[in-house]
Amino acid sequence: MKTTKLALAGLLLIGSAAHAGAITSLLQDYQNQGVAATNAKDGERLWTSNYKPAAAGPARSCTTCHGTDLRQPGKHARTGKRIEPMAVSVNGKRLSEVKKIEKWFKRNCKWTLGRECTSQEKADILVWLKSQ
Repeated sequence: MKTTKLALAGLLLIGSAAHAGAITSLLQDYQNQGVAATNAKDGERLWTSNYKPAAAGPARSCTTCHGTDLRQPGKHARTGKRIEPMAVSVNGKRLSEVKKIEKWFKRNCKWTLGRECTSQEKADILVWLKSQ
């Protein structure tokens, strides 16, 4: 029993370290691209605001698919596919790989905003997501 608890605690620490490494790496990259400061409130505002992309369709926000409680699963608006929770606190795979984070920023910013997110926007969203 004690060994199991220690093993679980170790896995949580390893997961936290992976998140911290990927997040730190990306935030450093964004700083190198000119981001001077990040603001979690701006990240939350970007996440919850509705956008009308150039493509036809209704206005959407990140919450359209991910929901308002990031500790719960979401559902893709078009395909209905389940989306695992975004909150690192309940989904240890989130925000742990730089390549995946950048891939999803590119894809989802284009779909939601109708354009790629700026380095500032990605940094603000990332610091907000990290707190969830």
